[in-house]
Amino acid sequence: MLQQTRAQTVIPYYHRFLARFPDIGSLASAREADVLACWSGLGYYSRARNLQKAARAMVAGGGFPTDYDAIRALPGVGPYTAAAVASIAFESPHAVLDGNVLRVISRLRADPSDIGAAKTRAHFQQIADELLNRRHPGNFNQAIMELGATICLPKAPRCSLCPVAEACEARNASRQQEFPVKRPKPAMRLISLRVAIVEKNEMVLLRCRPAEATLMAGFWELPAPKDLSAWRPVAKIGSFSHTITHHRYLVSVFTGEIDKAPRGYRWLRSLDGIPLTTITMKALRLIRHSR
Repeated sequence: MLQQTRAQTVIPYYHRFLARFPDIGSLASAREADVLACWSGLGYYSRARNLQKAARAMVAGGGFPTDYDAIRALPGVGPYTAAAVASIAFESPHAVLDGNVLRVISRLRADPSDIGAAKTRAHFQQIADELLNRRHPGNFNQAIMELGATICLPKAPRCSLCPVAEACEARNASRQQEFPVKRPKPAMRLISLRVAIVEKNEMVLLRCRPAEATLMAGFWELPAPKDLSAWRPVAKIGSFSHTITHHRYLVSVFTGEIDKAPRGYRWLRSLDGIPLTTITMKALRLIRHSR
């Protein structure tokens, strides 16, 4: 859950998720729709799908794997997570490389490589592997991550408190503020969307995104007015913005009427327990607040 999401946002989701799926067995045996519904609102839903796949792999394998390669083979587990778990839980000699460690290494070596580039991560991983204390890899990994989180800070590094200050090439050259180097983020792209809320007999018209969809497969969403034949608009009830990575969606919400549900759409009375896209949840909240 913490991948691409702040801890403050994650905490309530984490507690709800563990209450609903307290062990790998309950998660492995759950319907995917129930897992996605419990995750709904956190975004990046491939994480939820991979988490369930990993639970099923562990149930089939008899428990949590104990070596790096087996942990890395779990769906959704990358090299950082595998190295952190393998070293801290099982003292396996694998160096972690997260944002904090990247910053520490870039300053230690005064390395001007762009930390956003894949080849830089591979280069810094090699350095981290060389620095790793192989007798105590778990302690070392936690220490270097903590160093980046509390001392080697992004904007105001606390060099006077740093235990490796004398070995830091950036600090010795009074250039610590120049590192790490990262290319500018792409400009935000603005996209205008229109969604329609069509209700009948206390039911709302929705469609389920197909399983082969590249984004949010299996999630339910409101239609766009352009997708509804014989659409009769009633009113615009408001608008909101929604940001996903470098895309900002400006969403206008309309109510309207149709005579017949188009193919692929369904009238749903209860929306509890089904995964809804975040835009759909925001639009439905908007109409509730307008009444």
